[in-house]
Formats: sequence, structure tokens, C-alpha cells
Amino acid sequence: MYTLDQIVTTKKNHVCGSNKWKIIRVGADLKLKCEGCGRIVLMPSYELDKKIKQSN
Repeated sequence: MYTLDQIVTTKKNHVCGSNKWKIIRVGADLKLKCEGCGRIVLMPSYELDKKIKQSN
């Protein structure tokens, strides 16, 4: 289960080099903001489950 303002670490790095993402919206889809460059992406939670390494 994901919560608002939670920081998650992905297995692969984003193109900017960071692998830390902040969850800024929770619902049917999750809205994630890259901590390195500020890019925002929408992703279903089941897809994030596959890409996640750890959550803090």
C-alpha cells in the first residue's frame, strides 16, 4: 500500500540519473515525481510494484 509523500526507490535509474520518486497522488493510478529532475509520471500501482526496489 502506498501513501502520499512516500519516497520509493526503483530498480532502474531515470534518465536524469536519480532513482528516487515521491508519490504525490494516490488513487487508481499513482502520480510520481522524480526527485532528481521533477518529471511527473502516472503509473498504475501494479506496474510500480514490479519496478520498485524499496520504499522508505
